[in-house]
Amino acid sequence: MDLSELRTQIDGIDSQIVDLFCKRMETSAMIAAYKQEHGLPIYVPARERDKLQEVSRLAGESMETYTRVLYSMLFELSRSYQSKCNNSTSPLYKEISDAIANTPNLFPQSAMVACQGVEGAYSQIACEKIFKSPMVMYFKNWESVFTAIEKGLCQYGILPIENSTAGSVTKVYDLMIRHNFSIVRTFRLKVDHNLLANPGAKIEDIREVYSHEQAIHQCSDFLSQHPNIVVHAVENTAVASEMVAKSGRKDIAALSSRNCAELYGLSILASSVQDTGNNRTRFICISKKMEIYPGSDKTSIMMILPHRPGSLYRVLARLFVLGINVTKLESRPIPDRDFEFMFYFDLETSIYSEEFIQLMCELDQLCEEFKYLGSYCEVV
Repeated sequence: MDLSELRTQIDGIDSQIVDLFCKRMETSAMIAAYKQEHGLPIYVPARERDKLQEVSRLAGESMETYTRVLYSMLFELSRSYQSKCNNSTSPLYKEISDAIANTPNLFPQSAMVACQGVEGAYSQIACEKIFKSPMVMYFKNWESVFTAIEKGLCQYGILPIENSTAGSVTKVYDLMIRHNFSIVRTFRLKVDHNLLANPGAKIEDIREVYSHEQAIHQCSDFLSQHPNIVVHAVENTAVASEMVAKSGRKDIAALSSRNCAELYGLSILASSVQDTGNNRTRFICISKKMEIYPGSDKTSIMMILPHRPGSLYRVLARLFVLGINVTKLESRPIPDRDFEFMFYFDLETSIYSEEFIQLMCELDQLCEEFKYLGSYCEVV
């Protein structure tokens, strides 16, 4: 038998598969209607486990694994279709719909904004890119920014979430588990670190360098060229600049921005000392109130999944079925819960798409707990 004959045979088999698949989905729709009428849940784990065992046995040893994968995907397709057929909505989707309807068409030009650090911090620079004329209130640490939002002291807060070189800002992710907020916008800031010192200082005289731990990591190659320099982590790059300026010493320096050099009267001993030229930090803008502005095409959610095989697969499979792109997946351990993790997802989908609506109505079926963090667009 030649290749063309084999392909003809495959085409015939595919035609039968498509016909049977459509019949299976139609039957699933009838099951969905019955479940809705009788108040039964769509997802029945025991039924799916029994079915997987049955089809694996029927497939035989050589095809067992492939058959389990195929039917696992079929189950996700079936559940998604059943939810759609039932036109089921959720309190979350109603809340999102209300936020879309009640949010102004234009993002605010001015607001009271919480930033971590002091004048000249990168979060302040990001803030001024997001807002035209913000009123900035500075806080010592990131938790204080979250608290300021929750208590209504500030309308918005700016926080770093990830860096293209150093990766995720894990401390912020850990705080996101504990605090209530909504992401309303994001911004990717090009970060340029410089070695700053008091006027008259020379690079060979520097014995200590101060900066934020992320900036230190981002400049590791430069620092490795100066093994005699002792590095100290402080709360913020701008705080480091302020410390150096106030000290008056010529044997210490800060890794910080050019803005801080001008702001604190420091000299630039070495420019752009970060490991890579395309060094960007992504900042999130958060608020207490859920606000969803027109054009929002990114969504962030958190999920707590059961600690058993296949939990994450079920979520990813459903996103695949809906055609939703995952641009970020981060896991963090849940405090005081052994071997349980929170998963953070950044998703790419318009708030007006049918897929977004369907996902928001199905989230509670996919996990033990979930937290909707907001839908937004990213400022360029």
